Amino acid sequence: MSYVTPAEFVTKMIDAGEAKIFMSTRDTLIRAFMAGAILALSAAFAVTITVQTGNPLAGAILFPVGFCLLYLMGFDLLTGVFTLAPLALIDKRPGATAGGVLRNWTLVFIGNFAGAFLVALMMAIIFTFGFSEAPNEVGQRIGHIGEGRTLGYAAHGAAGMLTLFIRGVLCNWMVSTGVVAAMMSTSVSGKVIGMWMPIMLFFYMGFEHSIVNMFLFPSGLLLGGKFSIMDYLIWNEIPTVIGNLVGGLTFVGLTLYSTHGRKGGKQSVPAGRIVNPAVVPAE
Repeated sequence: MSYVTPAEFVTKMIDAGEAKIFMSTRDTLIRAFMAGAILALSAAFAVTITVQTGNPLAGAILFPVGFCLLYLMGFDLLTGVFTLAPLALIDKRPGATAGGVLRNWTLVFIGNFAGAFLVALMMAIIFTFGFSEAPNEVGQRIGHIGEGRTLGYAAHGAAGMLTLFIRGVLCNWMVSTGVVAAMMSTSVSGKVIGMWMPIMLFFYMGFEHSIVNMFLFPSGLLLGGKFSIMDYLIWNEIPTVIGNLVGGLTFVGLTLYSTHGRKGGKQSVPAGRIVNPAVVPAE
């Protein structure tokens, strides 16, 4: 069957986290760069669809195409490694250290940002005919997104910061669910279906994804958005990264590991109860 049981795919999660910790610097940066670039193109695609159709749902339905492609090609997003890499440390895999996890996170952040920024620059050139005229309708919309999701939060002070953080948490709850859902199937179609649903949900709900924002906000600045680099960092990127870390690791990585992991997934049989071995499922 193409379906993979929870006990099996949690082991795959731990194995994936271990592999990412020990991956070479070169491969980590290349894979992260490509992931950031592809997701940025997908975000530009989704915004274009939304502007041209006037229907945000249409953009959200089609946005996951980029996520599915980058996953199938083995590229890495910060949101995914936030969830997977620590599991190798928690599972006490030989050689897995906190320093190795932080190294992986740092390299993936750098690679994701570089890839997303390159696409932001390319799309800004397209939206302005090489900066020779004012941004087109899609470019203007991206600029307004940057303003609303920085200064808009700042206008509410602490309540705005809390809202931003919670949107980051909910985002990676869904995105990491998409990463795990791809491990639930051994077929390409099953992987794509599993990924598509939670990714579509997070995008339509306006949750905050640190890598998507690495495209949207630099694009907004290049296209004349009325906010600053510090606005972007303080009132979006940094709280979003923290929220993504908390959401993915807490609500996906640790919950699945605690109940289905190698050390926590075994069910004990109450004393005095007789169990027929023929009906006990294999793990």
